[in-house]
Amino acid sequence: MQPDEKIQAHLVSVWRESKKFFSIGGKEGMLILTDRHLMFIHKTESKMNWWKAITQRQVINFIKSKNTMIRHDGYNEEDLMNDCEDDRNMELNFDDISSISFTEKDWGSSLQLEYQKDGKNEKFQFSIAQDWVKYPAKEPTKYMKVDWKPFVQYIKDRQKFTK
Repeated sequence: MQPDEKIQAHLVSVWRESKKFFSIGGKEGMLILTDRHLMFIHKTESKMNWWKAITQRQVINFIKSKNTMIRHDGYNEEDLMNDCEDDRNMELNFDDISSISFTEKDWGSSLQLEYQKDGKNEKFQFSIAQDWVKYPAKEPTKYMKVDWKPFVQYIKDRQKFTK
């Protein structure tokens, strides 16, 4: 992430699942779109109290409007730069993304992402969780129906080449 980058969209309570054969489970985190990168942050310095309040506010916002191009108070570019220092978080240039699309399912909306980075081909599905079960392992029980179209279009419009 460069110092002059700006956050364009910030989604919390995002469930990421690998689309590899035999992959089990997923990770909860934030999906952040800047003017140059797509990032999935699951190791953050943000406080739990902030996270709880913002996830509840996001659910209410999505009930009113399905638009995924939203931002949240209390998390800015400086926080993102700090979180990007952790190598466990994913940071992709738009041109690393070989395929991005979205699908509507009965249970909710999902963002399909395929990318190549460091010689590895990866495939993930991202969905926004509305409700969680916490035991025995934290997993979503209900997902949101959202409009991924502007999110996907933002990335496609900024890719230097299309695959």
